[in-house]
Amino acid sequence: MKFGYTIVYVPDVAASLTFFEQAFGFSRRFLHESGTYGELESGATTLAFAAHELAAMNFASGHVAAHSSPQPLGIELGLVTDDVPAAHAKALAQGASELSAPSAKPWGQTVSYLRCPDGTLVELCTPIHP
Repeated sequence: MKFGYTIVYVPDVAASLTFFEQAFGFSRRFLHESGTYGELESGATTLAFAAHELAAMNFASGHVAAHSSPQPLGIELGLVTDDVPAAHAKALAQGASELSAPSAKPWGQTVSYLRCPDGTLVELCTPIHP
């Protein structure tokens, strides 16, 4: 077993891809011609976005849309960077909302939390050094 991908269901796949490209520097790997599914180049594990209408097809009893939830969902995307304050500021400039400013944690990591325009919760963090 290996972890293959994460799919975030969003209202506008192209807009989410563009935000992640501009705010975090990812490259677009693929956007389906229907506009309902897209992927970013993100390393060994794929980060993908799918339209809420695909979620509706997959989950007969419905799902919680992150963008319409007043609070962030209980799952986050962790993005590792050497410069959390700069990455945090860039994401804010691209339209993210600040949940927690960059701060030093007791274990030596610098961490911040953002909410993307599509509702996705993102943790920005420095690498953990054992």
